[in-house]
Amino acid sequence: MAEVVELVTYPVKGCAAVPLREAALEPAGIAGDRGFLVTTSEGVGRTQRRDPALALISPEVTRTPAGERLTLRAPGAEALHVEADLAGPRRGVDMLGRPLRGIDQGDEAADWLSEVLGSRSRLFRVPPENGRITDGLTPGTSRYADSCAVHLVSRASLDHLNKRLADRGAEPLPMSRFRPNIVVDGWNGEQDAEHAEHAEYAEDTARRLRIGGSELGYAKLAIRCAVTLVAQDSAAKRGPEPLRTLATYRRAAEGGVAFGAKFAVLRPGTLAVGDPVEVTAWGASEL
Repeated sequence: MAEVVELVTYPVKGCAAVPLREAALEPAGIAGDRGFLVTTSEGVGRTQRRDPALALISPEVTRTPAGERLTLRAPGAEALHVEADLAGPRRGVDMLGRPLRGIDQGDEAADWLSEVLGSRSRLFRVPPENGRITDGLTPGTSRYADSCAVHLVSRASLDHLNKRLADRGAEPLPMSRFRPNIVVDGWNGEQDAEHAEHAEYAEDTARRLRIGGSELGYAKLAIRCAVTLVAQDSAAKRGPEPLRTLATYRRAAEGGVAFGAKFAVLRPGTLAVGDPVEVTAWGASEL
């Protein structure tokens, strides 16, 4: 039986991962996932595509009697503590060309991020009434994720990629390069007679998943970008892999290369490492 072997959240888009043992799955994804966005002074969202140093900023969100506190830590800097403002004016932000809304978290956070990143920055919190609609085969919602609420990858897919990398004389890559929310292991090529040829990339064809009382609906393939070239533990770019190797066998019809899949939340619930993953509907690969 396939099961969840990793759960990961990213409270601040582009910043370091926070591993979890258990998590609430909400309509917009794992609770708090990508609830904050670092932007330029003009409100354009920063990502590791151009600001790999974001990977070295470690976020922590805690609940307080007053609401929500975000703590940010980075090498060589004192920790920043931000009492999240959920009631301030809503302002426009640009997230990968998409016009969204956010609540500015103040000058102290802006100054800290500007110093750490070496460029004028602001910090925004997604409004509680966030109504963003995501696209794909199964529409849904998300906060400041690139697209859909949940990014899922199987270990079998990474193992297959790493074998291809080894065949080309390249070093294996950790799962962290792909920044998934859910990592699944145990798809063994026998999960469904119609889709039993390979264990790897089962996420491409899984259309409905039940995990821990929650349900996910497949939206689309995850098209990879230059963030996969960034070593998450050092913020150093290690290109050209994995994009070079993925381009030899994972080209998507709409352009780019695919690895992993994006899902919308059909039924919220609680997720935990060790939860079984049941596929209730399969479909054809989009590759």
